[in-house]
Amino acid sequence: MTQEVAISAGTVKRLRESTGAGMMDCKNALKEAGGDFDEAVQVLRKSGRAQAEKRAGRIAAEGLVTVACDEAGKNYLIAETNCETDFVSRDKQFTEFAEAVGRVALDGGVENVDKLAGLSFPDGRGFEETREELVSRIGENIRVRRLERIALSGDRGAHYVHGGRIGVIVDMDGGDDAVAKDVALHIAASAPVCVSPEQVPEETIAKEKEVYKAQAEESGKPAHILNKIIEGKMRKFLDSVTLEGQPFVKDPDMTVGEFLKKHGATVNTFRRYEVGEGIEKAEDDFVREVMQQASDAQTGG
Repeated sequence: MTQEVAISAGTVKRLRESTGAGMMDCKNALKEAGGDFDEAVQVLRKSGRAQAEKRAGRIAAEGLVTVACDEAGKNYLIAETNCETDFVSRDKQFTEFAEAVGRVALDGGVENVDKLAGLSFPDGRGFEETREELVSRIGENIRVRRLERIALSGDRGAHYVHGGRIGVIVDMDGGDDAVAKDVALHIAASAPVCVSPEQVPEETIAKEKEVYKAQAEESGKPAHILNKIIEGKMRKFLDSVTLEGQPFVKDPDMTVGEFLKKHGATVNTFRRYEVGEGIEKAEDDFVREVMQQASDAQTGG
């Protein structure tokens, strides 16, 4: 009987750092190589596992937004998990991972992405090990870009996820569940920045006023007319970026503020995530990656 070679944790760690492959892949490669480090690297290269390091630098701007809620309906967690292509964002392995991250992070009391490293999934594996192995299987860079835990301060909460690409959580007082759901749907569709004009940062208001002032001055009209023009544009701007000022998507003849007042409701806060917002994705990424893969295949990289 062949004696099994003992594999140290340090060797596994060094192989992971060298190749970017998952922990279990590294352990198995070292066993197959009889403990020989260089041979284990070759095993991983031949199997395609030693690609995670290369993939880690690639732009991941597709993916899923998921929302998890506890049984009491008092604690929510919203997360964005990214991959590189829309095709993978619909892959069962990827969607199961993204949904599991939300549930595990909520149950574990995680409040930001940095804390994910200390989590374990139901099967006992750690977050990073699970993520790396998924990268190896799927062949794309995968990361949890952001997440946020929200404990309701009001007496009612609601959430809405649109096509896996937009997720919303609403913290509300008054009204009923239907009103809260309608508000969440509106936020998903209209993307307000905050609840009311009072919450718009002074810096943002000042910048907008400067723009409108410069535009108005070009008209050559008297100062008192210019001030009215600027005030009018500022009102329109504040209505456009605040939840209460926007026309309600289900009835544009009333604002969301009027809709809330009609139902005796107030929104305390909300969160809205949209896949890829704020990520600059080069349009030639796909072509470049195909060419790189072809080059790697020719050189054996």
